[in-house]
Amino acid sequence: MQATGSQFDEEEYSLRKRLPPRLPLRPNDVYVSERTHFKAQENRCQKLLDSGNEVIIHGLGKAVNRAINLALQLQTLGAGTVQLATQTSSVEITDDLIPETDEGEARTSTRTNSAIHIRVFRACKEEEGQQKSESMDQTGTSAAASSSKS
Repeated sequence: MQATGSQFDEEEYSLRKRLPPRLPLRPNDVYVSERTHFKAQENRCQKLLDSGNEVIIHGLGKAVNRAINLALQLQTLGAGTVQLATQTSSVEITDDLIPETDEGEARTSTRTNSAIHIRVFRACKEEEGQQKSESMDQTGTSAAASSSKS
């Protein structure tokens, strides 16, 4: 039996929260929680950012504020070289209602929780400069070729 967002009697049932569904764990994913020390999370993200130029920070529920603070702290430490791309979503979470008596029937309850996914990345100026010069070369070459034909 499934109860969606309904109230339950605390004397008849105990609530057991399931773990939220996780995105695939990639090497540059960081899942922020309220339990982990903030400075440790910051150091881990900084190492990942230094080694791979990109970190994706995920926060769920109460950890959304901490994820935002972590991303902003990394941007501040980057001194203008770090950019952020943010996406928000709602995650459906299922909880189990365990009966306290033998006559009771186990039930599940679903609820939604806010989530945030922040891509923290370094904008490489060298790559931008190469792309601009390549596009200028292509337009310059085509303009010179068209003027020599006329």
